[in-house]
Amino acid sequence: MSEYDFITYETLDDGLIARITLNRPRYRNAQSRSLLVELDAALLRAEADDDVRVVILAGAGAVFSSGHDLGTPDRREEREPGPNQHPTFGVNGATRSAAEKRMLQEWHYYYQNAVRWRDLRKITVAQVQGEVIAAGLTLAWACDLIVGAEGTTFVDPVGTRLGMCGVEYFAHPWEFGARRTKELMLTGRPVGIEEAHRIGMVSQIFPVDELAEGTLDYARELARRPTMTALLIKESVNQTQDIQGFRNALQASFTIHQLNHAHWAEVHDGAVAHALESDGAVPWNRRPALGASATTPDSTKEENADRT
Repeated sequence: MSEYDFITYETLDDGLIARITLNRPRYRNAQSRSLLVELDAALLRAEADDDVRVVILAGAGAVFSSGHDLGTPDRREEREPGPNQHPTFGVNGATRSAAEKRMLQEWHYYYQNAVRWRDLRKITVAQVQGEVIAAGLTLAWACDLIVGAEGTTFVDPVGTRLGMCGVEYFAHPWEFGARRTKELMLTGRPVGIEEAHRIGMVSQIFPVDELAEGTLDYARELARRPTMTALLIKESVNQTQDIQGFRNALQASFTIHQLNHAHWAEVHDGAVAHALESDGAVPWNRRPALGASATTPDSTKEENADRT
């Protein structure tokens, strides 16, 4: 029996490779608080294991991750007071009120954990397929390398569907470039994996039925590098980005994200902290406008309540 409820953890090749798999395929691997806390523990476990050289982050089922869990029964249960409430809803700002509560909770569980994963002292590879939506981008972007299956798409619909300026870990301009990010956020259009490969965001593309084995072979190649070499290559690139302003830009964007939430919470008297259709938000079941390069029907909906 797995020691985790929402992910799986396994080591391969005599412990040289750890593979962590998001395991909520019924909800397209939507990121509940319980899943995120388990994922953090698993990544720190791999980091602490001196045998592990490469960590693969995968998602079970047809979709890597559909973003934050906004409406499943599990989400309601873990948040509401009672015996099944997740303990993180009693700490790290959870007992504060209004914007302070939201800011502290999102800083700890949506933003700071992604920064920690980006700095993990191991090489990390995101293995993606299907749709990578909103906060699903955070998980992929926190990894050093991204490989994916043919047909994979990357999309952040929170601008058009929720009236927000992106997700908490706003790496979009660093990954897509400034103007492509603006188009992505203002139209909700997806980015196909071929374009993502062309701009350098994705390193390898595999046929769907070869994704797992192709990723494992790729990880084996990386694991052959001396650990010090791998670590210093990672550190050199990450520090270069940080000197260019990456980390400060992330923090500034997180603050703007909280202002965006506070605006909608004030507009709606605290009932919701995002835009509604009456505010001009695009309905979840409407396809992106302007002749999007890949169709995204209502299966791109990040609010995946009770969907199978």
